[in-house]
Amino acid sequence: MHLKGKKAFVTGGTEGIGAAIVTQLVARGAEVVTCARHEPGQAPGPGVSFRRCDLTSAADREALIAWLVSTHPDLAVLVNNAAVQHALDFMQADVAQIQAATSLELALNLEAPIALSAGLLPLLARQPEAAIVNVTTGLALAPKQSAPVYCATKAALRSFTRSLRYQVETSAPHVRVQEVIPPLVDTRMTAGRGTGKVSPSAVAEALVTAIERGTDECCVGKSRLLRLVMRIAPGLGYRILKRE
Repeated sequence: MHLKGKKAFVTGGTEGIGAAIVTQLVARGAEVVTCARHEPGQAPGPGVSFRRCDLTSAADREALIAWLVSTHPDLAVLVNNAAVQHALDFMQADVAQIQAATSLELALNLEAPIALSAGLLPLLARQPEAAIVNVTTGLALAPKQSAPVYCATKAALRSFTRSLRYQVETSAPHVRVQEVIPPLVDTRMTAGRGTGKVSPSAVAEALVTAIERGTDECCVGKSRLLRLVMRIAPGLGYRILKRE
């Protein structure tokens, strides 16, 4: 896909990986719409527009989809990037804490990408070429101990991405359904966790290149090695990621 002149919608595009994706898309000549729960600290730059939306709210998601369809009928790219991660010890946390964190992670990490994909797919299918890009994680391949719900939502999103790809292959082959699998990324969400993180800009560059090339599955950095390990020695992969 040639991104110059295309319009893209990126969730969670005001910080971290999302902000880097927005920057890379604009640099390739795309016009970008983004959303987040709170207004950005500064006005969006040239080629970028913003809409406030709480993606954990079904009502907000429905309003967002209706607005995008009516206001941006030329939308060609959907990037489902927004996510949240909670460390949850089911042996220590109380039930109310587990339920609250689980509801939030399910809504943002899984329900929102599914709802946006479903709501915007008819619009995307009307474009000459289009893409739905879901950002997962290496933890979708092998989970870690400390964030069971986060890992589960990303594994589910990975499965959904593949199934949706199967569906559009025959009915709308001009719509690519793609997955980007980053390793540990240096963002606010991962502050204080792990070492050897990649930069948000590295993930964003890989994602935008994947859109241009039509790559179904794009592993970034160490995720390439993890995917290989999970094919030939899955037990080793699980042990490596267990205490990540």
